[in-house]
Amino acid sequence: MPGKRILITGLSTYWGGRLAQALERNPSVEAIIGVDSDDPTRELERTEFVRVSTQHTLIRRIVKATEIDTVVDSRLVVDSAVTSPRLAHENNVIGTLNILAACSNPDSPVRKLVFKSSAHYYGSGRDDPAFWTEDMRRTHEPRTPLKRDIVEAEAAVADFGEKNPQVTVSVLRFCNVLGPDIMTSHARLLSLPVVPMILGFDPRYQFIHADDVVSALEFAVDHELPGIYNAAPDGVLALSEVIDLIGKRPLPLLPPWGTGLTRSALKRIGFGIPPEMLLQLRYGRGLDNRKLKATGFKFRYSTRETATKFGEHLRLRSVLRGVKEPYRHEKEVEDFLRWSPSVRERSMQERPPRYFPPAPAGVSEPAPERR
Repeated sequence: MPGKRILITGLSTYWGGRLAQALERNPSVEAIIGVDSDDPTRELERTEFVRVSTQHTLIRRIVKATEIDTVVDSRLVVDSAVTSPRLAHENNVIGTLNILAACSNPDSPVRKLVFKSSAHYYGSGRDDPAFWTEDMRRTHEPRTPLKRDIVEAEAAVADFGEKNPQVTVSVLRFCNVLGPDIMTSHARLLSLPVVPMILGFDPRYQFIHADDVVSALEFAVDHELPGIYNAAPDGVLALSEVIDLIGKRPLPLLPPWGTGLTRSALKRIGFGIPPEMLLQLRYGRGLDNRKLKATGFKFRYSTRETATKFGEHLRLRSVLRGVKEPYRHEKEVEDFLRWSPSVRERSMQERPPRYFPPAPAGVSEPAPERR
């Protein structure tokens, strides 16, 4: 029985690279193609990289030529601190529309789409439910550009699913992430010597471990999960409890009124709090994870364990800094190591043979970068 043939969009992102590494160890995966306009940031063995933008005509050619049956869209920007609102909109909305268009041809081989989304879809407000379930409607309109983008991107994915019933569409809404090698706005906040809080507020938080995010994406690739799923671990903690678990002290210095002005002042001294994070620091958020767990998926870490692990990482960070040289993608070296007969013969003698997929026709030359 032929294995899965998977396309990962956003291979240069943290999640695209981590997922590709995980899928390379999956014996049911026959081929992995990664596309992005930037170089990969993680060392990969059998994932093939094509430098290409999200222009749908180019993605469509790759999908058809390589007979892709599963597409994982990992590109969604969920932290407005990393880019401008304009670029975030181009990536989150325009890019998503292009990916969907590339998969929606009548003769498209795609039979599964996994879309990595965010709990920012729900927003954060004082009248929110204690726990959001997947079928609940938002209590208010999106209040930030990033949240509007996420809502619009999910609407496009839902429309794609309705028009393409032959494709299993899985949408995973992840809560805030903590991990040893990913830096988010929340991770930066919790890494400060004292952690700023809004005076009079101690919001509810769930934190998912980065390893569980990758496991959930791989689980969606391996199983039929039509619909929307909240991806949040067991346990909800007050922010003050999270701060205590990681070994820091809270500092309630942000005023409950005029918080935007304080945010601007903090930005001038080098610490920016994105607007979607500011709302969560006030009201918090909780996700009901029962639907995803009912499919058989098991979280490795609870919120408490995730926070504890992050605290351990912070304590060891200064010791481990600089120990491991960061990976840098060099196309000529990668091509030599992957395709040279000499390298393949030597690797066959020294260790069990690895699977090296043949270079698919039509994608050996990088497509022009467009952004």
